[in-house]
Amino acid sequence: MLRVGYYQFKPQFGDVAKNIQTVIKALRTVTADIIVLPELPFTGYYFANRAEATALAEDPATSPQVQSLIDLCKDRDFYLVTGFAEKKADKVFNSALLLGPEGLVHTYRKLHLFNEEKLWFDAGDIPLAVHNVRGAQIGMMICFDWVFPEVTRTLALLGADIVCHPANLVLSYCQQTMLSRCIENGIFAITCNRFGMDKRPQGELKFTGKSQIVAPKGVLLHRSRSQAHDLFQIDIDPAQARDKQLTAHNSLLADRRPEFYAPLCKSL
Repeated sequence: MLRVGYYQFKPQFGDVAKNIQTVIKALRTVTADIIVLPELPFTGYYFANRAEATALAEDPATSPQVQSLIDLCKDRDFYLVTGFAEKKADKVFNSALLLGPEGLVHTYRKLHLFNEEKLWFDAGDIPLAVHNVRGAQIGMMICFDWVFPEVTRTLALLGADIVCHPANLVLSYCQQTMLSRCIENGIFAITCNRFGMDKRPQGELKFTGKSQIVAPKGVLLHRSRSQAHDLFQIDIDPAQARDKQLTAHNSLLADRRPEFYAPLCKSL
């Protein structure tokens, strides 16, 4: 069994120090193996322009904020998947970090940028991957990646038992769609969304909350309220995600016919 969870909260735009402390305070009592945080939980989301995103972004390798989270993982003996505004040379990425007691395990950079994100961030350039965490295979995606079924399918083909999904959702479709993604791929999914609003000079964005954990076959294990803090933890059996039989004669992965899927790999 593996104990997994998430922390849904309301970041304050631009107040990195306060947001980090909010997370550390909330997670000091966790007993989980893996906790997921929202997308961009420390900087906030709705940047005015690329310059503002660049100013708030950091290199994870030298970030004192990241080090404080690693220290927390060591102290509480758990792994953390968190959104992060990542600066690398002259590029800025909307990223997710897999952190553990041993440090930074992996960085994923969001492949599918949503709306104005294309004005702030560079598109992700790191292939999808899975990593072993205490016997479970963990994959990561970020927010709008949900709308592209190729992402979850690729992670499933790579062997993911659990997809960790930091999010700042503003549309109303994702939470229910992730039940289908778990049916299609026979996986667990942890979607951690934020709530509240970013009020900025260019306008306002309200986030939908409703973070959730979904099991294979689309079983909703827990969904948070829309506008509320929630630190939720639950025990799951990752082995359930390794049984890909939908019926006695149908496998979700082995029954694929990739020789007929060539258009999926062609650019429009």
